[in-house]
Amino acid sequence: MSETSALVPEQKAGGWTPKEGERFIPDGMNAFQRNTKRVADCLMALVALVVFSPLFLVCYLAVRREDGGPAIFRQERIGRFGRPFYIYKFRSMKLDAEKAGPALYKSGKDDRLTRVGKFLREHHLDELPQLWNVFVGDMAFIGPRPERKFYIDQIMEHDPRYRFLYQIRPGVTSYATLYNGYTDTMEKMLRRLRYDLFYLEHRSWWFDFKILLQTFLNIVHGKKF
Repeated sequence: MSETSALVPEQKAGGWTPKEGERFIPDGMNAFQRNTKRVADCLMALVALVVFSPLFLVCYLAVRREDGGPAIFRQERIGRFGRPFYIYKFRSMKLDAEKAGPALYKSGKDDRLTRVGKFLREHHLDELPQLWNVFVGDMAFIGPRPERKFYIDQIMEHDPRYRFLYQIRPGVTSYATLYNGYTDTMEKMLRRLRYDLFYLEHRSWWFDFKILLQTFLNIVHGKKF
């Protein structure tokens, strides 16, 4: 799956309007595929938690050593069925990063990043604790990235189709992440939504595998997203 072959969401997934009161749209996976995906996610997350435990320790100590603050950052996000859950990350920002209120991440130029945090972000190591979220069922490896209610409310004002994303688990990585990158503007948030809706309607085990593989290759080659 190359960037040139990525489907353009404005052309492929944005041409319909939800009916009033409609809560679900067709899912690309049937019940058996969804259940198998969940079992596979749980097993892979358990193995990864064990395999990467030494790396967890290194990241934990590095964050603690820099400023003495907590190494694990948790934040409420909205997940499947619209239920809130806490997402876990290694803290990459200063302790007072949101003293002025919620603010979107401005990629590597964000001056709220700590020195260690910038390294963790650039190499996606800050996301490692989300393996726990996958293991307990809050998240999947592949699915729409979970968002805060503060921003969901704003997105819904522009495009109420966001509610359809509640029918699946949010993911550690996504189709939108590969081709839309970090969402630091409302325009990008709406574009991400169109990618996510396309994924929901067309997802499959093979589609998930391609997204996971491309994410891995991007990380290995140092691509920023």
